[in-house]
Amino acid sequence: MRISDFIATPIALADPPLLNAAGLHAPYALRIVIQMASECGIVGVSEIPGNKDVLLTLDKLKGQLIGRSVFDLNNLFAELKGLLGDTDLRGETSWDQRRFVHIFSAIEVASLDMIGKKLDCRVADLMGGPVREKVPYCGYLFFKYEGAGGKLDFNVDPNASGWMRNRQAEALHPQQIVDQANAMIDAFGFKSLKLKAGILDPEVEVDSIFALRDALGEDIPLRIDPNAVWSYETALHYGRKMQGCIEYYEDPVRGQDMMGKLRQKLDIPFATNMCTTSFGELPESIRLHSEDIILSDHHFWGGLRASVELARICDVFGRGFSMHSNSHAGISLAAMTQLGAVIKNLNYALDTHYPWQVDDILAGGKLSIIDGCVQLPDTPGLGVEIDPEALDQAHKNYKECGLEYRDDERAMQRKQPGWKFKAVRY
Repeated sequence: MRISDFIATPIALADPPLLNAAGLHAPYALRIVIQMASECGIVGVSEIPGNKDVLLTLDKLKGQLIGRSVFDLNNLFAELKGLLGDTDLRGETSWDQRRFVHIFSAIEVASLDMIGKKLDCRVADLMGGPVREKVPYCGYLFFKYEGAGGKLDFNVDPNASGWMRNRQAEALHPQQIVDQANAMIDAFGFKSLKLKAGILDPEVEVDSIFALRDALGEDIPLRIDPNAVWSYETALHYGRKMQGCIEYYEDPVRGQDMMGKLRQKLDIPFATNMCTTSFGELPESIRLHSEDIILSDHHFWGGLRASVELARICDVFGRGFSMHSNSHAGISLAAMTQLGAVIKNLNYALDTHYPWQVDDILAGGKLSIIDGCVQLPDTPGLGVEIDPEALDQAHKNYKECGLEYRDDERAMQRKQPGWKFKAVRY
């Protein structure tokens, strides 16, 4: 089965004004949708974070992919690494900016989707078979300005109700975060919650954790992620306060060395998707014990199979395993679910931004999150198909919105003129 066509379509999905350590989400989140066809008419799909550089690189690679076997992934990995290099920097922001891992993951996922469709089996079956049919996800809480994103930017629909009403509501103090959590639990049944921190005064953010604990009781595990912008002293001070209250402490400080030192002072599991983000960083991670849980992301670790390898290494060295998320559509959620289904040592529910995105490009609409889980589909490949009209609309949004790169600092300056990202803010 050989590749006969390769189409990369940039899209923009409405994104609310969510706050994070890098600033503010723009009105649209950028993604790239891959459609890879074979000579026998089967089309595999995938989705990755989008920016102009990745899009241009994908276009240049098209000639190398046409005529290639979809099974030839190991040789393709070596060729792309030689061509693109592995020197892209992750960057200091909360999202990964490396091209090579993004691009290979896009091709690998689309290839596995094609192979699954050809063999009439799921991607999870290609990776050894599922150990669970329902994959648990964690609700993702954000401090945010009022508004829902999209064309009208900070628009508010006064007739919205339930989660859709809360999705557009302001959340800048603890009680509003509690309201957001309750609405999210009511809508999706999440059994654990994570708070994106690193933007407001740490006292407000930690008070929000305590407010959540008081409101929800002990049965809902809580996580907090300051995205490494807290100083060692700040992270130690508030970490001591939160001992016994949180499920894990995600990237409170920057770098493996400082994470390892801080971890020795606190009785809390540490998690990361920032200080250990590649296989080359694992030896130092193990030596320093800079974290207890690695949050994989198939977009950033080089695909689904690489993430399975990472989970095995975590198991050998006694590390927990879960997954990171960013603003994404349903193809990424489907791929995450296939991966989550096959990982034996899936110690913690996976992150997902999916409830914050109201638009999708899937035939049949958005995937369902019920009782905090996504059901592994019984259809072949990833189990999803693209709605051409929805894809066209999302592509039209991309062309009209004028965004080519994610830039949370610039978006934040619209609300707070002169605001600048700081690697350590508090």
